[in-house]
Amino acid sequence: MLSESSARMPKSYRVRAELESLLDELAEGDQLPSERELALRCGVARETVRQAVRELLVEGRIRRQGRGTVVSRPKMVQPLSLRSYTEGALKFGRTPGRLLVDWADIPADADTAHVLGIEVGAPVMHLERILLADGERIGLESTFMPLPRFAGLRASYDPSTSLYAAVRAGGVVYAKATERIETVLASPREAALLECTTALPMLLLHRRSVDIDGVPVERVRSLYRGDRIAFQATLQD
Repeated sequence: MLSESSARMPKSYRVRAELESLLDELAEGDQLPSERELALRCGVARETVRQAVRELLVEGRIRRQGRGTVVSRPKMVQPLSLRSYTEGALKFGRTPGRLLVDWADIPADADTAHVLGIEVGAPVMHLERILLADGERIGLESTFMPLPRFAGLRASYDPSTSLYAAVRAGGVVYAKATERIETVLASPREAALLECTTALPMLLLHRRSVDIDGVPVERVRSLYRGDRIAFQATLQD
């Protein structure tokens, strides 16, 4: 039961505190009591429990499994750096993977042309892939690259592997990248690909990378599940 001191807190905060305390006692994969059991335990209505559960689902502390709810593993922390997604996942002890959604040569729209410093309508390679961590879908990545420069990737590159490594192996040296991060909601198509709901907050990253000569290499749009991944940057004055 809740303590007398915590009873002075709003019900939603009291239930949230009770659930967090319970999670600290459980291990990854352990099942939580049902909403009915939690409501009785906390002395509140089931809707109050549902609100706390929804918050913890969004934060990635718990996840749905079948008809129940279980404790999730910690979020994967991805460094904000020039390194590839593969390197970041491996550093965190996760097994990276990718599922190809689309690989096509398309004309550059105005935004892509501006980012890559090419003419509108110029050919670009578009590669769209689902990002995996231990087989779990955590991100959706779209990469746009000038086709004349990178057309050779068609014959040699395996899209289930690191594109960053393949480009470096081809002699291109990444020198700098500009990245912008914002929170968004997924479209129905994106949610279906990431096996989540459209109500789940997402982290959207826009990246522009250039080589040692300052020539744009890629435009990347990466959409990540906010409940499964966090980003970390090292700042220095």
